[in-house]
Amino acid sequence: MRELFKPTARVAATSRPEADARAAQALQAGRVRSVTWRRLLPWLALVLLLALPPFIWRQSWLLAYLAQTATMIVFALSYNLLLGETGLLSFGHAAYSGLGALIAAHVFNRAGVPLALLPLIGGAGAALCGALLGFISTRGAGTAFAMITLGIGELVAAAAWTLPGWFGGEAGVAIDRASGPTFGAWTFGPAREAYALIALWCLLAAAAMFALTRTPFMRLANAVRDNPARAAAIGCYPRRIRHGVVVMSAFFAGVAGTLGLINVELVSTESVSMVRSGTVLIATVTGGTGAFFGPVAGAVMLTFFSVAVASVTRAWLFYLGLFFVVIVVAAPDGLAGFMERHVARLVRYGWRQCRALYLAGTAALLLWSAAVVLAVQWAYAAQFGADEGAALRATAGPSLLSFVASSTLRLGLAIVVLAACGTLAALAARRAQGRLAAQVRVLQNTGDAR
Repeated sequence: MRELFKPTARVAATSRPEADARAAQALQAGRVRSVTWRRLLPWLALVLLLALPPFIWRQSWLLAYLAQTATMIVFALSYNLLLGETGLLSFGHAAYSGLGALIAAHVFNRAGVPLALLPLIGGAGAALCGALLGFISTRGAGTAFAMITLGIGELVAAAAWTLPGWFGGEAGVAIDRASGPTFGAWTFGPAREAYALIALWCLLAAAAMFALTRTPFMRLANAVRDNPARAAAIGCYPRRIRHGVVVMSAFFAGVAGTLGLINVELVSTESVSMVRSGTVLIATVTGGTGAFFGPVAGAVMLTFFSVAVASVTRAWLFYLGLFFVVIVVAAPDGLAGFMERHVARLVRYGWRQCRALYLAGTAALLLWSAAVVLAVQWAYAAQFGADEGAALRATAGPSLLSFVASSTLRLGLAIVVLAACGTLAALAARRAQGRLAAQVRVLQNTGDAR
């Protein structure tokens, strides 16, 4: 009997390590697939954002909105090459975008180049400007770089008004995108054809910048950002690295400016204004500089405020500023970092453990947002009259909310009730977070005991 059982024991002894190895390989393969899907998901979301809506809704305003979004995405990603990858805070990035678009407009009107290649011309022109102006701005880093770019931005904005023969003065420089050579049957005159070109260039520019961030040169830029003294000690020249990044960032900013030129067929003095430099800074910081797709999220949000919210109320700048402050205070790593942290929490602990926290937090956010919107629209209606009053009624909607918004007393009472309920929901979310943290500590102590 013993002899009969010996081979079975030997087979079991030899098959168990193989089974463990196969299980480890399967686990590693599952992790690789998970990481691959996690990396591809943002690209899929970007493609769907740019390609899917025009097939569902065919309104012209949607194409204009998506074209502005695509332009701002490229602009914000180009700015993140400076801020996120190299640690350079610039206050004059719109100068490269506007100058690139201006050069592209003059070349298109005089040489008649194909419209499909116009972003390359705008990018090359902006890169030449970046090589010249970047040689001056990169003489310092940190605060010095920020102040130099602020001065350069002011100089370019002032030159736009003092050189009307080149910048076009108040009228700007216009183009007729259908006047260039055709691309097959495409003349790029219709809005759909122009938007298809803009969306394609947005994806190409985003892919090129993504590939650029994986190069050894950008790894050196990261080293200069983190510790320039140590980077210089290993033989790299921080100023040359910064200058090279400024030129590359200027190139893609020029591409973004040219995409805006293709969309509206006009480049004006506003394209080099300090306001535009501030908007790209807000979009990049809001989205998050630590992740590549962070500026994409920030660009989408900024375009939403400047187009969708601005079409309803003139208080959109107030809402944008408030949203920016909340993001900087509550999530310094931006929307991308905020989403990454909470997705990791859900994956680790599961929805059942986190359900109370997220339900209470969402309720608090919605209630406080409703209270703030009603209060701001009430104040703007009192200040500006009928237009904002109509916006307040449109915000409130029909039936009960419209009834509340029609009376000052009822509106004030509704704001107080919403704020109070939002505060209670926030307290409930805080208690749920405390309970979740206690459960995590118990699980950690149990694991350590084992």
